[in-house]
Amino acid sequence: MREQRAKFTENRRASGAPTGLTVARRRFAMLDQKATVVIVAVSVLIWLLDQVSRGFFTQLFFFNAAYLPTQPWRMVTSLFVHSGFLHIAFNMWAVFIFGRMLENMLGTWRFLALYFLAGLGGSMAVTLIAPGSSVVGASGAIFGLFAAFFMLQRSLGGNAVSLLVIIGLNLVIGFLPGTNISWQAHVGGIAVGFLTGYVFAKTRNIRKRNLQIALLVAEAVVIVALTYVGYAIAIG
Repeated sequence: MREQRAKFTENRRASGAPTGLTVARRRFAMLDQKATVVIVAVSVLIWLLDQVSRGFFTQLFFFNAAYLPTQPWRMVTSLFVHSGFLHIAFNMWAVFIFGRMLENMLGTWRFLALYFLAGLGGSMAVTLIAPGSSVVGASGAIFGLFAAFFMLQRSLGGNAVSLLVIIGLNLVIGFLPGTNISWQAHVGGIAVGFLTGYVFAKTRNIRKRNLQIALLVAEAVVIVALTYVGYAIAIG
């Protein structure tokens, strides 16, 4: 059997036919939403590995303000770990749906900036409001996508009232007792998403590209600074 496979592979190469890996690479290169696909794939892979390792990656990546002085990267890595099947299933469904739309509208790099800024905003809000909480999941980033999509739709003259209702309903669910949902991360993600969407809407012109970059960098600096202010207040 192995000899037959080796011979088949050799004949395939000799004929000039592309290998399976080459075909996969070409298909990936043709995707218009590469960042969305990578985020979903990495998140699912980490969740599967986490199940096999009995929570190793959750312990390695979850966010708690206590880790800020020594492991600040947890503000980002916590976006890639989830607490259960329904948690990751809903979150990745939302990323796949809204991520593709926003990546098409904004382009890959702007979409990534939005996603991670909103995720940082979630960690910031948790630190400011509930510094003792340990959180995992991409919900803060996802609520940021919702908010930014609303702002962009409004700026283009679209009717986004239904999306605002969805945001409100999902936000309210986080306040219900017994849900074990970090509503603080949702609030932070929404706030940053609205702000980032507003920045994108007001700097669409190519001549404002440098201003757009400067504003996004300023957002990141302010978010990180406020996070450390929250940490200082919590331990003080």
